[in-house]
Amino acid sequence: MKKLFLLLLFCLIPWLSAFAASKGVVEVSLSPQDHADITRIEAYLNDLKNASADFMQIDESGGIMRGTIAIERPGKMRVDYAPPSKDFIIADGDHVHIWNDDLHEQTNVEQGSSLAEFILRDPIKLKGDVVVTRFKRSPARFEMTLVQASDEANGQLTLVFEDNPLKLRQWKVLDPQGHMTTVSLENLQYDVSFPSKIFHFVPPHFGETKGTQAP
Repeated sequence: MKKLFLLLLFCLIPWLSAFAASKGVVEVSLSPQDHADITRIEAYLNDLKNASADFMQIDESGGIMRGTIAIERPGKMRVDYAPPSKDFIIADGDHVHIWNDDLHEQTNVEQGSSLAEFILRDPIKLKGDVVVTRFKRSPARFEMTLVQASDEANGQLTLVFEDNPLKLRQWKVLDPQGHMTTVSLENLQYDVSFPSKIFHFVPPHFGETKGTQAP
């Protein structure tokens, strides 16, 4: 199967890595300036109500996939991979639906048990059930690593922002084998109006379509 499931991966698959569960979640020690910057980041993410962007996804072997992403908070997201791929992902507020065109198969994941729930919730809070385990400041750049504290099998997500002005540029997902997949955003647009139908999952008609429900 393609690296499709690693994209959202920010967003779109369950937190499968045992990283935090096996080592224990340790919140990083933050300076007053760190706290101030994280508060700014939290406010920025909460202002991302309706947004679209192009993305480039790169895995550790150098494999590249491109596509577009549309977000309508709370709860909705659509990811379309660029041709020749016909794969796409839709979060409709209740479930994340993943279409794998190679297999002519859909997979459905409860949105509340996926990474999608973090970015699509309203409001987004960078505390409580989400723990900051790393915060790095560089000139005009922030990197923040998060884990989900409440799940026995937590994953690791790093968000990368540029500053002045603050803008989400990239995220990185660490998979269960310790491999990193990076997704970079381009042409980020705010306050975009979307037709409601783009967040309704309709599988392509290929005769008999197989469907699976994620555990």
